[in-house]
Parts: sequence; structure tokens; C-alpha cells
Amino acid sequence: MRRISIFFIWVFALALCSVVATAQSQPFADKDLEYTLELPSATWKATSRGDGLRSQAEFVNGDRMDGYLRVRKEVVDAGTTPTNLADHHQDTKLRYLNGFVQGTSERFAGRLNGVTASYEFTSAGKPMLGRLYYLQADNRTIYTLHFTGLRDKLLRIRNQTDSIARSFQLK
Repeated sequence: MRRISIFFIWVFALALCSVVATAQSQPFADKDLEYTLELPSATWKATSRGDGLRSQAEFVNGDRMDGYLRVRKEVVDAGTTPTNLADHHQDTKLRYLNGFVQGTSERFAGRLNGVTASYEFTSAGKPMLGRLYYLQADNRTIYTLHFTGLRDKLLRIRNQTDSIARSFQLK
């Protein structure tokens, strides 16, 4: 009798854990956007969506300082690689941020492959971190997922930023 009750408790606990694990991620899709992604927790909320003219959206992880995501579609010249676009963004946009410090760049594999680029900067005297995912959709299209937030907080949710980028896919 004791074995049976322990068995049922174990099965119940296992079932509860699987329900909690699947309930945490939330699929995101919008009829005006060409892509879908999964948000890893209920604290991530969409703040703006596509308007039919532009393929872009923004998301916040509770507070913008805890994690802010901008998704943009970049139409590039044929043959432009994600690394080329990352270098171009660094040279033309990022390097002019207050306290800019270039970070690492590495290959990234998900439903769409590409590269990531990290950097640090300051905003209102606070140490910030930026992490960009450049995901190649085709020969002329690269999607950028640009995460920013307080350095310590964004570092803590790196697994979430990677998860969002890995789940990113075209409809």
C-alpha cells in the first residue's frame, strides 16, 4: 500500500512539473508580422507590434531596464552575411553610444542561423549591456533581435535571450 501511494505521489509531482514547464513559455504571433517566437516566461510582454507596413515588434521583460527586445527586419544587398551586418552596425551606430565597449561576437544556431554580438555602454550613469542576434532568413533578409538592459540583469537572463532567438522562425 505504501509503495502505491509513493508511486502516485511521484507521478503527480512529475505531471505537475511538466505542466509548469510547458506553461512558462508563451508563443507570440501577430497577423501583421512575418515571424513567430516564443517568450520564455509571463514577464515578457509585447509593447508594440507590426503595423502592416513594417515588420517590427518590441517586448519588455517586466521593466525596460530588466530586458528590452526590439525585432527588426533588415533588407540587405545580396551576399551580405550576418557578420557583415554586425560589423556595419557597430561602425555606424553602436560605437557612438556613451561608454561603448565592444564585446564578443560568436556564431549562433537556432531555427535561423547567424551571429551574436555583445557590447556594453552606459545610460544615465548606469552600466548597460546590449546583445544582438543577427539571424539570416535568406540571401537578402537578416532579422535583428536587439536586447538591452542593465548589465547585471541582462547577463542573468542570457538563457532567455538565447531561447527567444532560437525559437524565432518565419511563418
